[in-house]
Amino acid sequence: MKRVEDFIVINLKWLNYSSFIIELEAPDSLPMIEPGNFAEIEVVNSPKVFLRRPFSFYDVDHDANTISFFVKVVGEGTRLLGEATKGDKLSVIYPLGNSFSRPASGRVLAVAGGSGIAPFILYGKGLQNSGTEITFLFGARSADDIVLTDEFKALGNVLITTEDGSQGEKGMVTGHSLFNSKLPFDFIVTCGPEPMMKAIAKIATEQGISCEVSLENTMACGFGACLCCIVPTVGGNKCVCTEGPVFNIKDLKW
Repeated sequence: MKRVEDFIVINLKWLNYSSFIIELEAPDSLPMIEPGNFAEIEVVNSPKVFLRRPFSFYDVDHDANTISFFVKVVGEGTRLLGEATKGDKLSVIYPLGNSFSRPASGRVLAVAGGSGIAPFILYGKGLQNSGTEITFLFGARSADDIVLTDEFKALGNVLITTEDGSQGEKGMVTGHSLFNSKLPFDFIVTCGPEPMMKAIAKIATEQGISCEVSLENTMACGFGACLCCIVPTVGGNKCVCTEGPVFNIKDLKW
């Protein structure tokens, strides 16, 4: 059930020059939040920012009653959110959207580019006790853009590509040597730039591996009212915010 509540900022930690983790404390007990769900956060103190901003849940702590988000600064709204201080109140609509499937066993590959890493800590934690192995493959422009590797290494194997070769293999994430042969995975999840996700979806289809993508369409309302986030599917046009953001690639008209 969706809620609209005022959360308290309890911590904001910058990871590099353009990304941070913001942790919020709930006013009441948290509902169930699944990997892939997202929230719409109101950005205050700006005459230029009218709409809430959507963010995938990075982590959830039901014991401490806190939620956290990985945020990459890409515009005025995210920049202002990065100026929040401890004790500030932020209005949050949550939990929204659907979630990634979680195989009960086997091997999973999670591929992310840029801010696409956001949902995969929570996803990796969800697989920890299931007997499912997970490998994370992350791509970025340079080593300066690679963050949270220790947190992901605690959950599974981590592979990295950078466009300038400053960390991991040089090149695009879809050019990693992992893709030079048959993939040893039963399931693939991916989040990031659409061209990257389309390329991963193509590889998955060619190798007969089930694959889910988390789309990053503009989601202004989170309720399917504004129709900003429409995506064509085999079942007709659907709102990413209500029917997604997670879709199996076989359901998308890509």
